[in-house]
Amino acid sequence: MKIGIIGGSGIDDKLHMTDAQQLKVFTPYGAPSELPILGKINGIEAVVLARHGAHHAIMPSLVNYRANIWALKELGATHVVAFTACGSLREEIAPGHMVVLDQFIDRTTKRAQTFYEGQKVCHLPMAEPFCPKLRAILTTACKQLKVPHHAQGTMVTIEGPRFSTRAESKMFRMWGGDVINMTTVPEVVLAREAGLCYAAIAMATDYDCWHESHETVTLDMVMGTMKKNAENAHRILTQIIGAIRDEPCACRDAIQTSLI
Repeated sequence: MKIGIIGGSGIDDKLHMTDAQQLKVFTPYGAPSELPILGKINGIEAVVLARHGAHHAIMPSLVNYRANIWALKELGATHVVAFTACGSLREEIAPGHMVVLDQFIDRTTKRAQTFYEGQKVCHLPMAEPFCPKLRAILTTACKQLKVPHHAQGTMVTIEGPRFSTRAESKMFRMWGGDVINMTTVPEVVLAREAGLCYAAIAMATDYDCWHESHETVTLDMVMGTMKKNAENAHRILTQIIGAIRDEPCACRDAIQTSLI
């Protein structure tokens, strides 16, 4: 068992890994966003990858999601825990709250969403896109650490890099979206194709622009709250790393019945 960790919101440089080493990985899809870091966290083998590169230099549309997931799989990851900053579409999800995602709405337009583009066609079930076992572990950790959190939530993933208009933000609320970001899709889809158990915890940085009683979201606002969220994210990761078990899971087998 090896835990893959996808960061980039201030968490990947605060993991206090032992035996850490960076490795160059070659994938059929090019280079991953950054050299993965292999090591141990509390004695558990882990591989950490910065989604946007070491200095957050890769915008969401240009992240090589296929190379990132392929690299984690190639390095032996069996589970993936992803951290993502997001805007809140709900009054009750305040900046600083964590959301353990259970659904997504895909509004991306430019991204490769499958590894299968040759002689096989993949129709992958996505009714339950996030691993329920990992989600339960994340939720328990948030409760134990008394971190303000929500045990479920629907992520709206937009193409970006711009933020939403107020009309779009209100529409996403009507659709049932709870939080909004630019990176969950296709990352979660590719992880399922790769047979990885994948869960994501979204860290609210602001109220999206639907909330007219709050000031308009700016990059400075997002980055400020993101730094505060990073501390809780690190505590959660330290708490869950020993609770993850290598056991049978439907996430790993879904691809077996999805190929034509």
